[in-house]
Amino acid sequence: MLKKGIQILYTAWCAIWFVGIMIALSPFTVIPRLISSKLDKFSYFFARVWVFLFSMVSFIHFKTHNRKLIQRGQPYIFTINHTSFLDAPAIPRAIPVPLKGLGKKELAKIPLFGFIASSFAVWVDRTSEESRKKSVQKLVKNLDRGLSIMVAPEGTRNNTDEPLLPFYNGPFRLAIETGTPIMPLIIHDAKRLMPKGQLGLRPGLIHNYFLPPISTQNMTQEDLPALKDQVYEMMKSKIIELDEENKS
Repeated sequence: MLKKGIQILYTAWCAIWFVGIMIALSPFTVIPRLISSKLDKFSYFFARVWVFLFSMVSFIHFKTHNRKLIQRGQPYIFTINHTSFLDAPAIPRAIPVPLKGLGKKELAKIPLFGFIASSFAVWVDRTSEESRKKSVQKLVKNLDRGLSIMVAPEGTRNNTDEPLLPFYNGPFRLAIETGTPIMPLIIHDAKRLMPKGQLGLRPGLIHNYFLPPISTQNMTQEDLPALKDQVYEMMKSKIIELDEENKS
């Protein structure tokens, strides 16, 4: 009972600071977007500051591996595994270059958070073909401006015991159409700090692992299944390897 009570207090502490820092820095993340899309880098910088400060007060820390694989000035389509709400702060801590993420429209409806997150997200209603088309058009425009894209190809949070859920075709079709390289990003241990089915948090360390980028130059849509399988197997193998290391 005492342990549960401490966890509740800790979770409340984290929630208060998460929202408080978000509100305090919101002018620096939202106003630049309202002025000009050219100020995306400024907004993203303060998003990273937000997560850094939250990390300091929550004792939830992040360690990034293989960040040197990222070539500055080169936009990527980052594909992540999605297991926890803690993936959200892990992303800007790991990825140093400005980006837009593809997100479910339901998240946009969360009071305040949805409005602020709109600075970094392209919202999509996956049940609407028209919404999917518009979201792709927005993503292409951002890639043309030199911004990277972040997508969770599983489409939703993985609450199973499997390393990954099946992938959707969307991000791989987009990568081929635009000739943008794919860079997988494994977010590991987030589920351990915030287990499925629980709102309670635990302090600890989350590891982010970049895997080697995959070129899509000269690929056609006929290559889509093979590309998707390649990324899936790369990410699955790394997750299994990391899980085994945790057990040993």
